[in-house]
Amino acid sequence: MDADIRTRDLVVGYGDKAVLSGLDLALPRHAITCLVGGSGSGKTTLFRTIVGLIAPLSGTVELLGRDLGAGTDDERNATLQRVGMLFQNGALLNSMTVRENVAFPLVEHTGLPRPVVDALVRVRLQQLGVLHALDLYPSELSGGMRKRVGLARAMIHDPAILMCDEPSAGLDPVTSAGLDRVLVSLKGIFGLTIVVVTHELDSIRRIADHVVMVGKRKQGPPGVLFDGPATDFFASTDTGIRAFLDRREG
Repeated sequence: MDADIRTRDLVVGYGDKAVLSGLDLALPRHAITCLVGGSGSGKTTLFRTIVGLIAPLSGTVELLGRDLGAGTDDERNATLQRVGMLFQNGALLNSMTVRENVAFPLVEHTGLPRPVVDALVRVRLQQLGVLHALDLYPSELSGGMRKRVGLARAMIHDPAILMCDEPSAGLDPVTSAGLDRVLVSLKGIFGLTIVVVTHELDSIRRIADHVVMVGKRKQGPPGVLFDGPATDFFASTDTGIRAFLDRREG
């Protein structure tokens, strides 16, 4: 399988406490993988480890063919700059306008002239349907608009990988469905590899090509419960997966 994200014998956690162990994953290229699990399952810890916010306790994470734990800091940072991140609340800077928020990664990490930066910002906001919010502040935006602006910022440097942490959190069903359509569209237009942490079943059904479910296993430490095509996930007869899908105790 062609994969932009791989983990090998990965153990993730905090301090000396392992949350998930034995993670051997290959997330398919140019596809949307939904990373799912119950509350406290470790999916967010795995997400943060993949994007380099938390160091693995052991094992490796490879992004775009490069081991994040090997090489120089400059090489690691160069790889991570090819990853766009959409955080749960959008993580917009309240003191900056939408224009300034979306431009921020280019201003900080490139030497592009300001007119070029402004043009790129307008293109991304236009693509995401929020160009009209160019000079508004985050406090003036609806929840759905904040997510789209956050997505514009995540996409401003043409990433190869897009990582999204609970993008539908706090959104009404109509707005959530609209954001799901945007993610599917971005995958198709830009050939992105997208990873979405979510517990929203409707979103998983709409967007997922591939599903990874993590949590407590019948035997051994917590780890991967399912890793495969979304169609197989929804057809599974495994009791733990059915409990998650049917929203009942496992």
